[in-house]
Amino acid sequence: MIVYDMPLWRPPSEGPNLIIQATLGCSFNACTFCSMYKLKGYQARPLADVFADIDAAAQDWPEASRVFLADGDALALPTDDLALILDKLIATFPDLQRVTCYATPQNLTKKSPLDLAKLREKRLTLVYLGIESGSDAMLKRIRKGSAKLMKNGLLAAAGAGIKVSATVILGLGGQAHWREHIEGTADLINEVPPKFLSTLQLDLDPDQEPHFREAFDRVEGAGFTWQNDAGILDELAYLLERLDPEKPVIFRSNHASNALALAGNLPRDTPDLLAQVRAARSGAAPLRPRFLRSL
Repeated sequence: MIVYDMPLWRPPSEGPNLIIQATLGCSFNACTFCSMYKLKGYQARPLADVFADIDAAAQDWPEASRVFLADGDALALPTDDLALILDKLIATFPDLQRVTCYATPQNLTKKSPLDLAKLREKRLTLVYLGIESGSDAMLKRIRKGSAKLMKNGLLAAAGAGIKVSATVILGLGGQAHWREHIEGTADLINEVPPKFLSTLQLDLDPDQEPHFREAFDRVEGAGFTWQNDAGILDELAYLLERLDPEKPVIFRSNHASNALALAGNLPRDTPDLLAQVRAARSGAAPLRPRFLRSL
């Protein structure tokens, strides 16, 4: 039985899958909106400990076919170490189909194309990338890099044949900056489409909000004012209207943080998705109650 170092975070879609902690914490851990890894510093776990967890998991779940490597970004590991972990998973689980992990654009771009291709061959076939925004001004406000860095990370994964499940955050620009946030995000996605695109809706831990506001207000322009649900629906509609990716993108806004759950393929289902947003705007379709929304 695996004993995890808590708290343990994973994407919602990885809930049914085996989770192995290859690292603890997040190697970046500076995003102003994120409170996920504030209770533990980043460290690479000893390979012997990771292998022991894999062996323990095999005792309980020998037929596991999908594995998520936690914590924040296992891709920060040296390629040779990560390759050894993947080899161990392949040798231990005969039905293994894929391995996934969180990724930062920094870690994607630091690895060479050959390194990423090597990991892809060893069944690391999908990474979860928090784009958050495609606007340079917004990314600066949340201390998440730049649109160019995001683009290069997406290109690096695509070049190696690694699928990307990307997330963007509705409400991130507040009431004053939402248009530049959405416009920059749509431009980035249209230029370098990920395989999957999901929205989250901004929610801040009370201890994190002062830090978020301080960093936000340091950048030139109006400060942060929370979006209401009507504003969030405006953002969602504007994003869908502007998205026209050169290849199909599977779109979801069904994360528990969202006021309105949508699912479809872009651009094919854009008219239907916009119709659902219009129905929510008019009150003909219900929004998720606030007490059911969470990260």
